Amino acid sequence: MRTHDGSMSTVSPTSEAQQWLQYDAGMDATTFLGMERLSESRWRLEVTERLITPGQFLFGGCGLGAGLVALEAHSGRPTIWATAHYLSYAPTGSFVDVDTTLAVVGGHVTQARATAFVDNKEILTVNAALGTGRLSADEPWVTMPTVPPPDDCPPRRIPRVFGESIFTHIDTRVALGRTFEQLDGTPGSPQSALWARVPGHLEPSAATLAIFGDYVSGGPSQPLGRRTLGRSLDNTIRIATLEPTEWVLCDIQMHALSGGFAQGTAFLWSQSGTLLATASQSIAAKIIEE
Repeated sequence: MRTHDGSMSTVSPTSEAQQWLQYDAGMDATTFLGMERLSESRWRLEVTERLITPGQFLFGGCGLGAGLVALEAHSGRPTIWATAHYLSYAPTGSFVDVDTTLAVVGGHVTQARATAFVDNKEILTVNAALGTGRLSADEPWVTMPTVPPPDDCPPRRIPRVFGESIFTHIDTRVALGRTFEQLDGTPGSPQSALWARVPGHLEPSAATLAIFGDYVSGGPSQPLGRRTLGRSLDNTIRIATLEPTEWVLCDIQMHALSGGFAQGTAFLWSQSGTLLATASQSIAAKIIEE
């Protein structure tokens, strides 16, 4: 693991995080999302508290992740690339039906889409390419940042005023940048990094990485120096290599904020330094008024 020398001061961040996180040990993405298969091309999930944003609707990464669970099962192939376009909200307590279509099935790649509905109203569409090839490079062409290991990083805590959400079910540590408590209005770097894990889930899937990739939506807080709320307009995930890892490092780089809309990317790394995926999105961002 690529780390600093361990000199970073801590106040038992692991035990502190355990005081407020609701661990869901030993589950894969399908179980975490609560997905039920109804037929070859249809799945259903209930929008529970562990799948929502602080705004009380389905977390965008969970929507993309649900589409990928369904598409990989229907096609029998792994995800190469996928993007979700968000059209409307799925509020807490609603049921989401996910329908899949294999538009083109080629020798190596399947082009497919998943469409999600709440009460027959379309709320998101996922377009994806799934398959495998042969040519690979020995190393990624980007470099993992040097950050402290997860146990030496402070927890990322959403203010309790927002209640239960996905952020109380995913263990997240601030590896680079500021915690919410440290945001004092002083502008900062557009680059930040978070360690994230679903406790007990050791083998990242495309769906899991889609969930972690949506952490880009919180990225504007760092350069602005103020707490922000981000609503994803789209989420894109490109899978590089999947390997077992307890923690995933979300290396976030914000690019711009103009007219209320931000854009940014994230490289997702394993603890051993393997590039797992690249995520990107557009975000409707606003300041949280204190």
